Amino acid sequence: MNLLDIYKELNTEDKCLTFLEHMRWPDGVKCLACESPRITAITAKGKKNRKTGKVGPDRQLYQCNECRFQFTATTGTVFHDTHLPLSKWFLAIALITESKKGISANQLSRALKVQYRTAWYLAHRIRKAMVDTASPKLKGVVEVDETYIGGKQRGHRSKLKNKDVVIGVRERGGEVRYVHVADNKADTIYQVIAEHVDKDAKAIMTDENPSYNFKLTQFKDVRHGRIRHKDKIYVVGDVHTNTVESAFSLFKRGIMGAFHKVSLKHLQRYLNEFSFRFNNRKAADLFGMTVRRMALAGNLPYAKLIEENAFTGFVRP
Repeated sequence: MNLLDIYKELNTEDKCLTFLEHMRWPDGVKCLACESPRITAITAKGKKNRKTGKVGPDRQLYQCNECRFQFTATTGTVFHDTHLPLSKWFLAIALITESKKGISANQLSRALKVQYRTAWYLAHRIRKAMVDTASPKLKGVVEVDETYIGGKQRGHRSKLKNKDVVIGVRERGGEVRYVHVADNKADTIYQVIAEHVDKDAKAIMTDENPSYNFKLTQFKDVRHGRIRHKDKIYVVGDVHTNTVESAFSLFKRGIMGAFHKVSLKHLQRYLNEFSFRFNNRKAADLFGMTVRRMALAGNLPYAKLIEENAFTGFVRP
């Protein structure tokens, strides 16, 4: 579904709830407590607001005939007890999934007519559903490179003074993984590669950085191609890192053109967003896939979001 389809087909709460139910339970509604398919639909009258005296809209509940547990389509999801209508949630999901270079919280705030803090929190809860820790390790020809994200500085000395390290791992013709790490030491880089690259990969392509040394590791039998960028050599046969560098350029254009700057504390979340959108760019229904993930990802309290450190997200537990 594109943005126009969502605006036309999901413009009411009832339509949004029906769509969410279908995404969450494609084979029919099941109890969240015991997974029984024996469910009864109940219409609960809206609650009266003590301050305004207004009665809210009726709610659609489900009750399990086995354990008597009551729930709704939003129970246990990021949408539970939200103050925003689902129609705005779905518009936000569509804007983020359709924006190749991302969309800032300021722009999202203007599009949805909500406060900046609401838009920022909304976007990060959507990014939570974009984390994929179950993907298989990369095989075939894999390219690895590192880049530095942060403030401006002159020259290449003391790179880590104003910048943080991001390792990019991409399989040619396959997926890309971005990992925000604490430093660019050999052990740190090797740990990332071991997390995301299969030991039986066909080849690993890197630049001349001495940190890429696999002689005493599980990759000792994997062909290792090095390209010497210092000598202004970028391609020698099939040895190059242009594939992963092109993925990096898309993320950097997103920072420069859409976000302008991002918090290093939450950098991994932005990396997750770009890798998810890039890896699923050919998906038939990226919007529906994201909604389904959000229905299964669980909630993200605001207090937990602002307390998390910088290095959380894509690295496998």
